[in-house]
Amino acid sequence: MASSLPDNPSLESLRAEAVALARAQGWAVQRAEHSVALGQGFSGWAALLHYLDVAAELSRDPAAVDVTRLGVADRFCFLAVLHYTASDAPRRFAAAAQLLRAEPGLVDTHVWAAAAAADPEAVSRSLRTDRSGANAPGGPFGWPALLYLCYGRAPRNRGEDDVIGCATALLDSGADPDAGYLWRGLATPFTALTGVFGEGEQGPRRQPRHPYAPALATLLLDRGAHPVDQQTLYNRMFQADDSHLHLLFDRGLATAGASPWERRLGEAMETRTQMWQRQLDWAAGHGFGARLELLARHGVRR
Repeated sequence: MASSLPDNPSLESLRAEAVALARAQGWAVQRAEHSVALGQGFSGWAALLHYLDVAAELSRDPAAVDVTRLGVADRFCFLAVLHYTASDAPRRFAAAAQLLRAEPGLVDTHVWAAAAAADPEAVSRSLRTDRSGANAPGGPFGWPALLYLCYGRAPRNRGEDDVIGCATALLDSGADPDAGYLWRGLATPFTALTGVFGEGEQGPRRQPRHPYAPALATLLLDRGAHPVDQQTLYNRMFQADDSHLHLLFDRGLATAGASPWERRLGEAMETRTQMWQRQLDWAAGHGFGARLELLARHGVRR
């Protein structure tokens, strides 16, 4: 099953929908609540309420952040990372780089800015002061630092060694390689891997993959990131390149058990069957024969 909730779902709006349905149909409210839950892809009202409780903690809406109220370090983070909104564009990432050049000391404001800048020395300094910062939520989106690193796209004079150094320092300090958030409360998590692999509906120019995606994704997988990442598979299905699938299949994509996110979100997430069916349908409909062959070699067939 996969939920079909709207963006930023709220208990108030769903309960109002149930009350209106009960009045219109002459039903008891409980029956109407059950009907509303079924319509949103849940087995019942209790399951829907459980998901809303989880989503209240994990939901983030990048479009809801007022950048004019942010301090310089948070503003840099806001500009530097993929939002998965219409604001994603090279000019915003370039503005982040320009801000960093003008205010190089902002990386010492907090670990989230240091991570977004892929500055391993600044990350290490911050973690020496407070090791708990590796997992602490913060910055403009309330993310852990690893996400600012993985979603960061600001052009910068930072090489692969710097990026891997940042990620290693965070992971060594306890950062969760499966860290992620629920974009506007929807039930497909945007994880660290999602950020690294990038792309999506707006295309690779506006939502590019991380410049050191192969090395960074490999490190995350080596350090325990689960290879079944539904949002990554969706975001990368639009182009013919299959490098993400090769890496993920090598790390158990076809056979891995339930991910931490699948266990946490339960029936709200799409099933593996639904995940693979979308991949097959898109590949078949767009002439991606090599992808169909790759999927078939790993037991995924129409």
